[in-house]
Amino acid sequence: MTIEQYLEQMALFCEDAFGRVIRQQFEGMDGASELAMLVCPTREELGQIRKVVAIMTEQEKASAAELTDQQIQRLAMDAGADPAVVAIFFNGYALHCKRVS
Repeated sequence: MTIEQYLEQMALFCEDAFGRVIRQQFEGMDGASELAMLVCPTREELGQIRKVVAIMTEQEKASAAELTDQQIQRLAMDAGADPAVVAIFFNGYALHCKRVS
């Protein structure tokens, strides 16, 4: 599965009612539930991730599961995205790739 396919699979559940119930189970003290983002991203989170994937080079896309923390941080900064959201997305993709293979 490519990084673009993974993103679109995740986008299917954006703002999903059932996903919001799951997110509520993972809320922290501040009401955020970033770890449940892969189950049900908000529109804002999805928009940030789409910006990151859009600016990636073909080489970065091909090796997305092996990007370093520094590369992920740079992509987040270049896209003006929250580094935590971007890191969770790439870690989820890497885990998905390892699980499938």
